[in-house]
Amino acid sequence: MTKRLLVVLSLLIAAGMAISGPVAAADQIIKIATQSPLSGDQSVVGVDIKRGAEMALEQMSAPLAKMGFKVELAPFDDQANPDAGVANAKRIVSDPAILAVVGHYNSGVQIPSSEVYHTSGLANVSPANTNPKVTTRGYMEVNRIVGRDDVQGVVGADFAAGKKVKSVFVVHDKTAYGQGIAEFFKQRAQEKGMKVLGFEGTEEKANFDSLLSPILAGNPDLVYFGGMYSQAAVLFKQAREKGYMGMFLSDDGFDSSDAVKIGGQTLLDGTGTFYSTVSGPATIYPGTAKFVTDFKAKFNAAPQPFAAQGFDSMGICLKAIEAAAKANGNKLPTRAAVTKAIRDLKDYAGITGNFTFNSIGDPTIAKYFVIKVASPDPAKWNDNPVVETLDIAPPK
Repeated sequence: MTKRLLVVLSLLIAAGMAISGPVAAADQIIKIATQSPLSGDQSVVGVDIKRGAEMALEQMSAPLAKMGFKVELAPFDDQANPDAGVANAKRIVSDPAILAVVGHYNSGVQIPSSEVYHTSGLANVSPANTNPKVTTRGYMEVNRIVGRDDVQGVVGADFAAGKKVKSVFVVHDKTAYGQGIAEFFKQRAQEKGMKVLGFEGTEEKANFDSLLSPILAGNPDLVYFGGMYSQAAVLFKQAREKGYMGMFLSDDGFDSSDAVKIGGQTLLDGTGTFYSTVSGPATIYPGTAKFVTDFKAKFNAAPQPFAAQGFDSMGICLKAIEAAAKANGNKLPTRAAVTKAIRDLKDYAGITGNFTFNSIGDPTIAKYFVIKVASPDPAKWNDNPVVETLDIAPPK
């Protein structure tokens, strides 16, 4: 090899090192995953959870970018299905660039999926999951920014008691979420002196005749449904069409504009339809005005329930990753460091509230709402009036 060729090769190698060094640092990738139903009949809410998280990443990742990190969203469709959620979770934890997960929408999906996150030490911040087991397992990796069903079920029963309800028929969808909250509602309803005429689980989604026969025969003051709007609205509509004119009450799984696409005017007839929720309309929170404006501008639609919580859950992940990176000398933090940083956050100022997690990952104070369906127009869903707002600490 000639001396001249050696010089040329040396120059090329040096140039390559000069290029690859800074580029590699600038292109160091951090990913944050989301899991929610992006397809199927619950996607109207699940897509907006992802959209809220996406907006937060776009608006709040600058501090990490200044450290030389490129922050990316890794969205996954859990299809509101536990098997899909777990399969996605295994793919998520196998990607070392993913340092946190925002999700899920369904507790029945979150609980088995978060077993995978826990085993792999990957932080999970939930914008929507309310089943007590989400946090009572005591996993350091698992946190949520909303309340719990063992409180929400009580809130619903107390509201019914305040409406002088004396008898109730309880239906649930047999999921961890729907059956769980229905059981908490039933227990509290009995404590308040209500007569529970029936407690039935069903996976039916189209024809509720077999359930409607005992409901109509008993003619309860209230029909309570624990589960999702895609079932509840069909049941309520068919009950009205068969002459039931009492009150309907459901949970935050009912909180979707698609409920009135299904039930229409029937949800307003009789003594009305109400739902409890851990997520009020985005416009009800003092800090969400900019979020709502930005969301409408970006997606040409008002945000669905839990979109703002998706934003806050992503914000918490970003803030914790930033803190962990700073503590590591502005270098890539470990998953364990991110997990600890999330739990260590104090009074994180989100758009839906200030968040501090207790020792098992529940917010130290959570908001609960009772809302009345006021219009058959899906575009006016976010205008449904809030009839009760409560701030309640988690059970000890």
